[in-house]
Amino acid sequence: MTKRAPLIDASGEVRELTAADMQQFKPAQEVLPAKLQETLGMRTRGPQKTPPKVSTTIRLSPDVVQAFRAAGSGWQTRIDAALKDWLRTHSPV
Repeated sequence: MTKRAPLIDASGEVRELTAADMQQFKPAQEVLPAKLQETLGMRTRGPQKTPPKVSTTIRLSPDVVQAFRAAGSGWQTRIDAALKDWLRTHSPV
C-alpha cells in the first residue's frame, strides 16, 4: 500500500481529494456515535404510510393545464384530487 498524502498542507489548505481518498470514506452511520446520529436526526426511514403515487404521462387540453397552473404550485396534486372527486360519482368505463 502506498503512503497517502496528508489532506491538509502546511498552510492549512485542503488538497483536492482523489478517487483513492473517496474509497477510504465510510458512511456516517458506521463511524458516528449513536447519540450524535440521534442528535443530527440521522434515522432510517420507516415504511410508507400510504402507497406512493404512480408516475405516468397524460395528455391534457392546454386550457385545463393553464387553469390548474394559474392557481400556483401544487397544480398536479389538484388535478389528482379533481380526478379522485370525479371517480366518486362516475365509473371510469
